[in-house]
Amino acid sequence: MRLFQSMMAAAVLIAVCLVAGRADADQVNVAVAANFTAPAKEIAAAFRQKSGHEAVLSFGSSGQFYTQITQAAPFQVFLSADQERPKKLADNGLAVPESRFTYAIGKLVLWSKKPGYVKGEETLRNDAFAKLSICNPVAAPYGEAAVETLRSLKLYDSLKPKFVLGADIMQAFQFVDTGNAELGFVALSQLTGNVGGSRWVVPQELYKPIRQDAVLLKKGASSEAAKAFLQFLKGPEARAIIEKYGYALDSSN
Repeated sequence: MRLFQSMMAAAVLIAVCLVAGRADADQVNVAVAANFTAPAKEIAAAFRQKSGHEAVLSFGSSGQFYTQITQAAPFQVFLSADQERPKKLADNGLAVPESRFTYAIGKLVLWSKKPGYVKGEETLRNDAFAKLSICNPVAAPYGEAAVETLRSLKLYDSLKPKFVLGADIMQAFQFVDTGNAELGFVALSQLTGNVGGSRWVVPQELYKPIRQDAVLLKKGASSEAAKAFLQFLKGPEARAIIEKYGYALDSSN
């Protein structure tokens, strides 16, 4: 009987400790660049399991999020696809300057669902296609990188009439995936686990590195969940997930 009572008391103590450990669990609202959709979902799940906090993710173009944040959108953390917008937010007093860091370095890919179709830059030079999907270069850094690549190859003016413009990298991917464009510029991370079709990983010398910065927004400055999420993003578990999706890491973090 005493053994049973001791076991029950221990079980109650464990339950109380677990509840106490989760008592401060909270939500953090995170604006996430569309190219980082899959890894962000996986990181959020790992973060919740480890901390008890829930990361509520919203996905879209970095440009759209920047505009929304300047108009008082309720985001607490911003994972951009570039460095410029997080820096501007910090410079304008809408983000915590010392919180900004590069969480991933993206890679641009020319992709088609057709096996053997993409054969490097010669595919673009052959001009044997009707539609080329890219995301809006004004709002999305991957679209800017695509334009920069085409300018480096001196193909921008000739191929511009063939553009199918996506609002963000997710829509640019969908245009190719649904056959509305024969090929398109997408993020390497979007092709993780996708062994079909054909692709060309664009050489880095053709466009500026896509350094993607995270920043704590002023609306999250007093949120322990927001701070914990950014700290988790810097940690080994999150970094392993980021690498798994084809991103390079900034060694200075």
